[in-house]
Amino acid sequence: MKRLVARPLTREAFAAFGEVIDDTGTNRFYINGGKAERIHDLATAEATGPNARVILSLFRGTPYDFPLTLRFVERHPFGSQAFVPLSPAPFLVVVCADTPDGPGEPQAFITAPGQGVNYPRGRWHAVLTPIGANQDFLVVDRTGDGNNLEEFHFAEPYEVQLP
Repeated sequence: MKRLVARPLTREAFAAFGEVIDDTGTNRFYINGGKAERIHDLATAEATGPNARVILSLFRGTPYDFPLTLRFVERHPFGSQAFVPLSPAPFLVVVCADTPDGPGEPQAFITAPGQGVNYPRGRWHAVLTPIGANQDFLVVDRTGDGNNLEEFHFAEPYEVQLP
């Protein structure tokens, strides 16, 4: 089994795979009479295809055991998918570049408290993977007609370890 160690999620390390959603964005300003700070334009939601629209959902994820056996990844060809945790607990993010033969080598990241991610349309990624306890997420993704899910099963699974 191939081994993969998760590393800290940073904007720079994750830029080739999607967008980090957190409160460190530089485009910020005050609204509501100065009583609320808006950290603006953190990610771009995409929705293409027939009858497509962007939706918001709540996902309640169950933690996985580690080391994790990564057997497959998935992608959504018609829309982006953002995961914003509703607690400060970390979660695992696994992504792959797209190659002519399917997903490339997986890259694993562990989020800092409060960080979320946005996968662009067509990005290979692992399923939602909370660490240690159940965790709730606000999810922004696409609904509409057409098959918006593709899965790729690795010939040899990966073992993902936490740092």
